[in-house]
This record gives sequence, C-alpha cells and structure tokens, in this order.
Amino acid sequence: MAKFKYVAEYEINAAVKMLYPYISTASGLQEWFADEVNVMGDKKFHFIWDGELYIARIISRRTNISIKYLLSNERSNGRSAEGEEEDHAYLEFKIDFNEMTQTSFLRVTDYSEMDDLDELQELWDQLIGNLKEILGSS
Repeated sequence: MAKFKYVAEYEINAAVKMLYPYISTASGLQEWFADEVNVMGDKKFHFIWDGELYIARIISRRTNISIKYLLSNERSNGRSAEGEEEDHAYLEFKIDFNEMTQTSFLRVTDYSEMDDLDELQELWDQLIGNLKEILGSS
C-alpha cells in the first residue's frame, strides 16, 4: 500500500532538555504517545496501541534535536506481511528552538499508510495536546 507523508509543527513552551526525553525514551513516549512502550534492545521499541503491537527501531538520533523511528513491517506474530515492499513507515520528531522567543517547536513527520489528512491532523493535535498538558505548556 502507498504511504502518505504528514508533517506538522507545534509550538511547545518547554525547554529542549525537558522535551527531548518525551520523544526519545520508552517512559516518556508512554506518557503521551502510546498505550505501552517497551525497550527491546539498544535501539528497538515495541509500541502498543489498542492492543496491537508495532515494532520500531531508532535509525537516527541527535540528542536534544531529533529522533527518527523506522517502523518495521513485522506484525505481532514476528513475520512480515506478505507482498509488502521495502517502503517502511517512519516517524520523526525534530525540535527547533527560537532563541528570541525562548520557545521550542516540535516538528512531527509521520510517513505511514494512513492517508486521511483530517484524521491525521486530529490525531496529532490530540497527541501533542496530551504532551503539552504533561509538560505544563500552554
């Protein structure tokens, strides 16, 4: 199935060093992003949403700047879905900091099979709203 690239940027009134752990650690991600997040080795994560397991691997990381997760085609049974190509979904978070306003911006790139723009916008607005609430950001 073809992938769709969704990119959005959100203003977050929090220090970069405070924000980064929420996008790069299992405990941070579990607070706002997924129902459950488990670390499985050095760079491998298991994300659980609505009882379904998704496997992700960190493919790039720059401390306090960005992190990118490659979502594998493996399903909870450990096998690749038949007939899928190597066009893997990924999720990337990038933090930009504006020195003049002392404000952080979180850019989200969601490259997945989900192609309904309105649904993606609503999903990410809700997720980022949860993150802002945890951070005490308005």
